[in-house]
Amino acid sequence: MIRRWTPGQWGLRALIVVGVLGALLATVPAGATPAPWLVVLVVLVALIFAVFPDSAAGAGAMVLVVAWWGVGLRDGLHPAALLAAAGLLVAHVAATVADLGPGTLPLDRAVLTRWSRRALLVLLAAPLAWGVATLVRDQPAPAGLWLAGLVAALVGLIAANLSFTRRAG
Repeated sequence: MIRRWTPGQWGLRALIVVGVLGALLATVPAGATPAPWLVVLVVLVALIFAVFPDSAAGAGAMVLVVAWWGVGLRDGLHPAALLAAAGLLVAHVAATVADLGPGTLPLDRAVLTRWSRRALLVLLAAPLAWGVATLVRDQPAPAGLWLAGLVAALVGLIAANLSFTRRAG
């Protein structure tokens, strides 16, 4: 299976591993270096994710990175969090594109362009969210804030789903 991958598939699979590992190591500029055993574990899970992009290994790799950010870096609002967001997004999109067909299928330029544009649009939310979180860092949370955030997220998801459904139909 792996030996028959096209060069484009090899590139996508490399982006998966590099994205996850880069997101993990993005805490280093913030002063939190992960233990060597954690780096090895994340690389191994990321390699499984790269070989099987539709498996639960993808969620596992990303959960390991996010958990490290929560445990290793108490202040997750360091600007390096933007690098981690970009790394996880690159890994996710590369896995999505890699899973669109068999490893022997050459990559289509239109598909890569479409998914790259989508990823860049999603990535625009990271600095905005980081900026807002930085601004309200020391402010007390008003009652119902988490509920309002959850409702806003659900409305956004429903609107996006309806938008894509109408376009596809």
